Amino acid sequence: MDWKTKLTSRKFWAALAGLAGAVAVVIGLNEDAIASVSAVISAAGVLIAYILGESLVDATADQSEKKKE
Repeated sequence: MDWKTKLTSRKFWAALAGLAGAVAVVIGLNEDAIASVSAVISAAGVLIAYILGESLVDATADQSEKKKE
C-alpha cells in the first residue's frame, strides 16, 4: 500500500472523519463533541496532505536542479 498517496487522499480523510463520527455516536458523545472530532480529523488531513505535497514538490525541484548540473 502506498501510504503517501493514501495520506494525501481527501477521500481517505473524509472516510476517517465519517468513521470517527459514527463511533462517537455509538459511544454516546453529544453533537458538539462529534463535530469537534470530525473537524480535528479533517484539519489533520489537510495539514498532512499539504506537508506531503510540499515535500514532493521540493524533492522534484531538487532532482531537476541536480540534472542541470
